[in-house]
Amino acid sequence: MTQAPDILAIARDQVLERGEALNQEQVLEVLRLGDDRLEDLLGLAHDVRMKWCGPEVEVEGIISLKTGGCPEDCHFCSQSGLFESPVRAAWLDIPSLVEAAKQTAKTGATEFCIVAAVRGPDEKLLAQVAAGIEAIRNEVDIQIACSLGMLTQEQVDQLAAMGVHRYNHNLETAESHFPNVVTTHTWEERWDTLRMVREAGMEVCCGGILGMGETLEQRAEFAANLAALEPDEVPLNFLNPRPGTPFGDLEVLPASEALKAVAAFRLALPRTMLRFAGGREITLGDLGAKQGILGGINAVIVGNYLTTLGRPAESDLDLLVDLEMPIKALNATL
Repeated sequence: MTQAPDILAIARDQVLERGEALNQEQVLEVLRLGDDRLEDLLGLAHDVRMKWCGPEVEVEGIISLKTGGCPEDCHFCSQSGLFESPVRAAWLDIPSLVEAAKQTAKTGATEFCIVAAVRGPDEKLLAQVAAGIEAIRNEVDIQIACSLGMLTQEQVDQLAAMGVHRYNHNLETAESHFPNVVTTHTWEERWDTLRMVREAGMEVCCGGILGMGETLEQRAEFAANLAALEPDEVPLNFLNPRPGTPFGDLEVLPASEALKAVAAFRLALPRTMLRFAGGREITLGDLGAKQGILGGINAVIVGNYLTTLGRPAESDLDLLVDLEMPIKALNATL
């Protein structure tokens, strides 16, 4: 009986040599690999990243302009106003926003993302964002991204006119799993926002959270969903269960499973910026940062996240120096 070709051998020829992404079924095969294959898998994913993306790492900082009190019921999020979770509504003033941008730029980051916990922006929020962007531009040389929820076409056009470089709106999970994660809006509504953002000429940043009760099949489906979208950047988060949320009692994703997912997503998205985001500290620990960056990751969020603490920015920056991974220069993001 002829033995089926090994998926890593297939991936080496298909992705590394020819630059052709793995499809959904192939990604699932990768996710099902045993832990004894993890080192080989991470090595291949790193080779793919180096060949098709290069050694540079993009560094980004994020800040919440409007925190908490969100009307949506995303089951992982402590900023929902519908759950008995500790985050309460608060607004950040413009001077604090500018100071956060300055501190982010000092780390060497080239991207600063303004985030708000809302279904979508109202006139007040968009005015605050516009004022914040103008104030930052007057004092800081950094690209500005936004993550403000679902948008109308008029709002997309307004943000593009403000000079927003990149817009983040995560699909969060596979289309088939989404109703188990959010019930107050649909996966298709998120997709429509992303389509309008791309058509307006802004870069598309879209990823999600792994470890929200999805199956391996749905994890592979999610990778395929993202590949179909063709985003410029994919932030990979890992669930950090928040007290008071519907997902507060879920188990943290095992480190080996998380690293397999990182590598599998790289093989499904060989030319895409793949960013380490929230939850990596609790899921992978300090060692995982190195394993991920040597396993397909080529971008990181430094410092804290929106409602959880991250690694000190210096730790990530020192690691990049140790690994001889240069930080992407600002002019390279234009």
